[in-house]
Amino acid sequence: MKGKAFLWIVVSAALAAPAAAAWTYEGQWGTRGSGNGQFYYPYGIAVASNGTVYVIDSENDRLEYFTSTGSYLGKWGSLGSGNGQFDNPHGVAVGGNGDVYVADSANNRIQYFSATGSFLGKWGSGGSGSGDVNYPFGVALASNGNVYVSEAGNHRVQYFTPTGSHLGMWGTVGQGNSEFYALRGLAVAPGGNVYTIDSYLDRVQYFTSTGSYLGQWDDDFFYSIGVAVAPNGDVYVANSARSRIEYFTATGSYLGQWGSSGSGNGEFVWPTALDFNVTGSRAYVADCRNDRIQYFNRNETAVAPASLGRVKALFQ
Repeated sequence: MKGKAFLWIVVSAALAAPAAAAWTYEGQWGTRGSGNGQFYYPYGIAVASNGTVYVIDSENDRLEYFTSTGSYLGKWGSLGSGNGQFDNPHGVAVGGNGDVYVADSANNRIQYFSATGSFLGKWGSGGSGSGDVNYPFGVALASNGNVYVSEAGNHRVQYFTPTGSHLGMWGTVGQGNSEFYALRGLAVAPGGNVYTIDSYLDRVQYFTSTGSYLGQWDDDFFYSIGVAVAPNGDVYVANSARSRIEYFTATGSYLGQWGSSGSGNGEFVWPTALDFNVTGSRAYVADCRNDRIQYFNRNETAVAPASLGRVKALFQ
């Protein structure tokens, strides 16, 4: 009787095992250059709720935007410090209303625009006071519209209203909990938690929406630059120097990875950022040093029927 009960538990567990997810290559666009649809180190990427894909073309000091499959729609920006100009920008985020926020890194400011590039406002200047922004690298939006900014120069996170009023900040230079060194990417989860990628310290740290420390993990990260949270709450890391994407549960349990070094389909050279469509079924990756965007489809794979056969074989 006990043997039958044990068999039923094992069989039930096999049948109830969650589906595995696999990301498969779907398409790409971009080549090196300064023409429409070309890139010179695409660094940041954000996907709007309507599927429009916004790409920070860092060395060309501009932003380009595309349809969900890469057809060119438009661009704005040029080198400079005027409104709508950029100097070595990196991060980009899109609000629920379609407004686009850019981390204008070397100009030490955040600028924001309409969905088609009309200048709406800006804030920040070089400094270390509240509301000052010293080499902002990442920018991310919460569901309530608050704007989170990672500062490489000040080793901290600040957050603001959608129009730039300062709300709070946390972090200082160091290696302890809630400390950073040359902070790079950040992302906000659907529930409000904030995830940061600390490139030089090779770790992810995560916090409440107001900066209370929750935890951290590393998984053989090596100069990882980008972090993103999928609609289902899974956390993805652009492990830049290792040319791959890794993904985890919200608390850091490893789930999977894809990618290797190269220029073929599904390969990367220095991936720096990624984002998802509204359902989370498609992931877009800024394949920086290949000067292209690649996109991938999430496939749910059911447990193979052979799993039950293997369980039965144990009792024959």
